[in-house]
Amino acid sequence: MTDTERLALAVEIAREAGEMIRDARAAQTFGHRYKQGHELVTDVDLAVDTHITTRLEAAFPDEARLSEELAPERSALERDAPLWVVDPIDGTVNFAHGFHHVAVSIAWAQSGRVTLGVVHAPFLGETFTALAGQGAHCNGQPIRASRTRSLERCLVGTGFPYRRDSRPPLMRRLAAVLEHCQDVRRNGSAALDLCDVACGRLDAYYESVSPWDFAAGWLIAREAGARTGHLYPCPEGFPEDLYGENLLVTSPGIHRELGALLRRADAGELEIPPAR
Repeated sequence: MTDTERLALAVEIAREAGEMIRDARAAQTFGHRYKQGHELVTDVDLAVDTHITTRLEAAFPDEARLSEELAPERSALERDAPLWVVDPIDGTVNFAHGFHHVAVSIAWAQSGRVTLGVVHAPFLGETFTALAGQGAHCNGQPIRASRTRSLERCLVGTGFPYRRDSRPPLMRRLAAVLEHCQDVRRNGSAALDLCDVACGRLDAYYESVSPWDFAAGWLIAREAGARTGHLYPCPEGFPEDLYGENLLVTSPGIHRELGALLRRADAGELEIPPAR
């Protein structure tokens, strides 16, 4: 199967999953529970993950899968074999509460390098795609990342972990960004935040997330001309394209300056003025 055919099949599967999500939202009959006591998961997450898994197994029976609900074992990241990385619903809380920022994310990696990405937003009517070296598209049209070079004029996306006790250290970063950048957006879907960087709606994005949250969007942003990286070095031997800690994805012109700002915030080197 060619890369183009593989991408077309991934898009087809993502759109089928999107229809399931739209139908479930309309019916409002799904149940939910909390993983580890704080992370929301619905019956629809499991049903969509099952559908995607079944379709991928039928087409690629010998290729491994890493998915949020059915196959979350991260030991798959240590292998050099082809790997599908799937988030059936990125933005589950948004889905459950009726917000539109919800996405199906499907990526394919070879030897730790993501070379195919699909992010489908069923309520927004947008399908973002990328193949390594072939650019990024939204609904078939080429997209490009922002070219801003001004930190004070950049719009920054981010998110926060479900565990409330993990949030206080991140408040220093948030305060620094609010002081030095134009504003912040917190849309509740890492995959769509990355796609918003890819098409220039956001100038930057930073967060720590799981591989299935960002793998497809990471490639899409990079292929659209954004600079992808991490605030701190990745562990030796771990594939950078699948390491979700301290992501930083930006317009090329602000990457170094924003990274330095966030690291200074982490170190407590910035004095944040009191509220006026």
